[in-house]
This record gives sequence, structure tokens and C-alpha cells, in this order.
Amino acid sequence: MNYRGQWIILALLVLFTAANAGDAEATNGMNLEGYGPIAVGMGGASMAYMNGTAAMMNNPAALALIPSGITLDLAFGSLGPDVDAIVTTSMGSMTAESEATAFYMPAFGLFVRKENFGFGIGLFSQGGMGTEYGADSWLADPSMGANTALTSGLVNRSEVGVGRVIAPVIYDINEQWSVGASFDFVWAGMDLQMAMSEAQFQDLANPMAQTLGTASGSLVEAFGSLYVPFGGNGITTLHHAYFDFSNESSLTGEAKGYGVAGKIGVVFKANEKVTLGATFHSPTFLGDLETENAVLAMAVNADPTIFGLPAGDNIDAEIPLSGTITVKDFEWPWVLGGGVAVEPTDRILLALDVKYIAWSSVMEDFTMTFTADESAENGGFAGLSMDATLFQEWDDQIVLSLGGAYKPMEPLTLRGGFNYGKNPVPDGYLNALFPAIVETHVTFGAGYDFDERMGLDGSLVYAFDKSQENPGNGGMIPPVESTHSQLNWMLMFSYGF
Repeated sequence: MNYRGQWIILALLVLFTAANAGDAEATNGMNLEGYGPIAVGMGGASMAYMNGTAAMMNNPAALALIPSGITLDLAFGSLGPDVDAIVTTSMGSMTAESEATAFYMPAFGLFVRKENFGFGIGLFSQGGMGTEYGADSWLADPSMGANTALTSGLVNRSEVGVGRVIAPVIYDINEQWSVGASFDFVWAGMDLQMAMSEAQFQDLANPMAQTLGTASGSLVEAFGSLYVPFGGNGITTLHHAYFDFSNESSLTGEAKGYGVAGKIGVVFKANEKVTLGATFHSPTFLGDLETENAVLAMAVNADPTIFGLPAGDNIDAEIPLSGTITVKDFEWPWVLGGGVAVEPTDRILLALDVKYIAWSSVMEDFTMTFTADESAENGGFAGLSMDATLFQEWDDQIVLSLGGAYKPMEPLTLRGGFNYGKNPVPDGYLNALFPAIVETHVTFGAGYDFDERMGLDGSLVYAFDKSQENPGNGGMIPPVESTHSQLNWMLMFSYGF
């Protein structure tokens, strides 16, 4: 095959990977515990040794450790979260099991190295979150058993995914020092189907409460003029409010946004046995995620006259408003990391990394603006808007990655590792739809070189079960406990030209 044919095939592989790159349920907050099966097999440590083209996600300068020539990596993995949400009321406890149990992630990396210079391109999933509680779970009944069909059968679902197309370059300053940088095109997508009970809505919209977040705007004011608990007249009960924007795409969510980011890194070969590495990942510049295919449905018990019906006893009815959702200022945080790799013998490699992830810089709150369409179906709410903010107040996170590799024979490498990052989510702001609380992982991996040009690597990760409880507000909002564990795997085929 000529070089032109090789590049055509590579271009098709990039397009195939991009078309199938799905969202990911991540484990260091919303980040994955590592990128590429070589690094993941070693606990995510990746700053200072050769870990394939996934280095463009880890430390771009580590690409300088790849031998001269053209290196192609094709990877495919699965993340398997096991998430439960347990509510405790005066009637006892109920458990809802998330049905989102598998997230698939293809990845692609191509790197060209010639003498002291190199460049490449790659596509990787960055991370995210995702849960889905079915129509038969306790979350599907926000009013917790009220006598109306409007209060049950609601799917509660979240899916947040971020991916990157990365263009890295490296340069060897001398035999010891190498530097690297990358320009990253970033896309983000979000699906959300979230039911809120009357108590939760009142907490948001009542300035005297607001322990969960805030809600304001012309739509809230118009609803308040009809809502008896807020001094209005017509609507006596809000059975639930239901935010709904979701699609079936495996590439991105219904609400989408695009932007850029960058990375810089350095590698220093102290001697033949010790290598040091460090990197800085910039925050993203994404802006807002937006969709015009959103619905805000309010199920109410109300005077029939507000629906244009004859006067009589109150009725249960739904007010479905179609419109636009804008998720405000959704960004990924900056990351600072460093590490060391030591090769005490030709058959043993040890690596240690420490990363600082600045979640507090981007996860102070989660804000959505819903604007109702100017349509007759939206009645007196047409054109009105609501700003809803859920407090997050995430802590920054320090992640420790420790791993080792051993070659019992020349073609085979065995790997193992440990990864720990303290859960960044405060108890009071934990949401069952976004339980990014996993802390402790053990990792395993193996690699086999078929020859000097071709190899296969794999990794397996178990994230230990982590439990955390949101205590509620001591009144109408009950305590909810989330539990989360994972079993993840990845395979990668590598070929050198």
C-alpha cells in the first residue's frame, strides 16, 4: 500500500472514531482516572514514561519518548458504573438503581516522530457523568405517592460528556530535555431529564429558603402570581416541575457547546533510570451549552378556569412549555500535574504522579436558563424565562497515581496500579443524578508485542464502592444517599509504520 492509501485509511479511522465517541462516566470527579490502557493499567500515572499516543491527553511532552517513525493507536473501552440512590422517609427507605451501566469510548491517536521533532492528531473522551433512573423508581414520583397519575412514571436521567480532538507537537531541546504542547478542540454535550418536587421548587424559588439553589425570572413571577403558596390565586399544588432535554446521540447530548483548550508539558531525563515530567492543562473556553428542543412541564392541581374551563372543583393538569435551554458557562477546569518514573532494571518500571484539579474554579454552581417559545401552545407563559441555579461548591481535588510494570518475558508486560482522589462533592449539594463521588481504584493491565511494529495493550479498573448522603433540609426534602462503584476495561491496538 502506498503512503497516500495509508493516509486515506487513517482519515477514515479518525472520522469513524469521532462518529462513535460516546460520553463517559468518570471517576476523578468528572475526569477519567487515566487515559490509554498503558497509563490506566499503572493507576493513571503517565507524566514521565512512554505511554503511547494517549500522552497527548496526559502530558504532551511524554510523546517525545515514542521512537522515531509513525505510531498509530486505536483503542476501545467500556466504563461500567453501578449507582444507587436511597431515600429515607418516615415510611422507610427506598432504593433506585441507575440503568446507565455501560458507557463505550473509542479513541484514536496518530503521532509522527522525526529526529528531534514530532506532531500528531488524536481523539479522546475527556470524561463526564451519567445516570438513568427508570419510570418505576422512587425518583419517578416527585410527590412521593400523591394520588394523581401526573406524579409518576418520570424518567430521571443525566448524561454529560466532553471530548477532544487534539493536535500536539513536541521538540527535543537536547538529550535530556523535551517540551510538548497541544491545541485541543473541545466539544461538550448534555442530556437532562430531572423531576423536582414541590418542596424542591419552593426551596429554589423562595428567597427565604434557597438551600439547594435559586430560581428567578419572568416565568417564576408569572407562575407565582397563580401559585397559592406564593400569594397567588389559581394553582394550589405543584405536583412536580420536569426539565427535559435529551436525544439518542452517542456523540453528544441535546444541549451542545464547542470551544478550545491547550496543554503544555516538559520531560527531563535525569539519567538512564530516572525521568521526570510535568504538565499544565488550561481551562476550557466552551461558553454555554444550548438546545432549542427543551420542555419544562409543570404538573399542578388548580382552578379549572385558569385553563379556560368552566368553574368547578380543582383539577390535576399538566402545563407543558416548549422552549430553549441554555446551560450557562459550562467549562472544564485547569489541571497541574507532575510525576517521576524509575527503571531499576530493564524489566521493571515504577511511576508516581500527583495532579491538582481545580474543580472549584468551574463547579461553583450549575445554572440553566429556560425561555418559553413565542407560541400559542405556551399560553400566557410564551416568551417568559426562568433562571435556575443548583449550588455545587465542589472542592479542588488532589489525585495520587501509583503504578508499576514488569516484563516476565520480552513480548509480555504486566501492569498494576492504585489511584486515589478525594471526592470533591460536598454532602449538602450531592445530587443523585450527578454522583461523581468515587475515590479509590485498583488497576491492572497487560501488553503484548507481536513484533517491533505491532502490539496490543489492555487495562482493567475496579473503583471501590463509595457512599455519601445528602442530609436534606430537615423538613420536606428527605435525606438521599448515593452509592457508586465501577468496573472498567480498555483495549488498544498499536502499529508502527
